[in-house]
Amino acid sequence: MAQPPFVSLAQIPDFSPHDVEVLGTDGHLPAVPLHALSEESLRHRFARPAPGELAAFHEPLWNDAPPKPASVLLGLVMRAQPSVLLTLRTAHLSSHSGQVALPGGRQDAQDADEIATALREAQEEVGLHPDFVSVLGCLPVYVTGTGYRVTPVVALLSPAMQLAANPQEVADVFEVPLAHLMDPANHRRHAVQWRGVTREWFSMPYDTEQRQRLIWGATAGILRHLYQFLSAGD
Repeated sequence: MAQPPFVSLAQIPDFSPHDVEVLGTDGHLPAVPLHALSEESLRHRFARPAPGELAAFHEPLWNDAPPKPASVLLGLVMRAQPSVLLTLRTAHLSSHSGQVALPGGRQDAQDADEIATALREAQEEVGLHPDFVSVLGCLPVYVTGTGYRVTPVVALLSPAMQLAANPQEVADVFEVPLAHLMDPANHRRHAVQWRGVTREWFSMPYDTEQRQRLIWGATAGILRHLYQFLSAGD
């Protein structure tokens, strides 16, 4: 019997990640120690990845087209308590509308490499000038089911950065403490079945008095990879 086709979560009628049951968290796993989140420790870790450590991750593809190259900037704002720079995509976008995301997008022909793509996209989306960015390296390529071959570019960001969101793409720019995201007690597991296919994913909620944000899908998967990478180097 033929396997049923993979489906994107966005294809499921009335799907909302906020309404899906939480199957559990990974609170049994240790958080990345705070000392490992310092600038010195982060530079040391990315300068010495173990051989074979950075393996690509592939979601099942829901069509046969070759994945399109893209990059995201996983920017770590080096405040007294480091944080991750995130955006909320505008509601009118054709894909991933209204979702929390890392700045990024598809590679253009003029981009020299994956890092150039991430820097260009971050400047276009949130006004982040490259002078405020110090690239550490790249996490494993993350191939999404929707057909993108995403390179997460990890970088340190100066707190002196000046940001200006592009209103055509970005509804909000905000930061989440890195320690919160590097604690697997905040990594929630979900699964949903649709037409015989089971989809599994992580979500990472972050609520404050000012806003409620749910990080999920590929963005949560990339942050989970950062957790695994930093944990392995502790």
